Amino acid sequence: MEHSSFEQENAEGAARARYTQDMRQERHAVREALRSDLPAAHLGLGATVIALIVVACFSGPRWTSIIGGGFAAWFLLALTVIRLGGGRGQDAVRRAHIATFGWGNWI
Repeated sequence: MEHSSFEQENAEGAARARYTQDMRQERHAVREALRSDLPAAHLGLGATVIALIVVACFSGPRWTSIIGGGFAAWFLLALTVIRLGGGRGQDAVRRAHIATFGWGNWI
């Protein structure tokens, strides 16, 4: 049996709509899984400070400065990107803090 072009377009449109809906649900699930908040960022900062203290005890100030500088650079990069994106004031600092240390959610 031959389908008319209208039926084919309708079927293709329905398939596209299902695909779009599935992708939205998948993206929403990923965003929820990766979402971080301020308490998690504080926990990540605390873990970083403890790790830096341990590194300082065993390796000295050189590696502690290198690792601390890496986190500071990451924070400044995040803050710069957020500021360029329109973030202002304390909100920009809070978002950069979450972007830098939000991994504390997975400790």
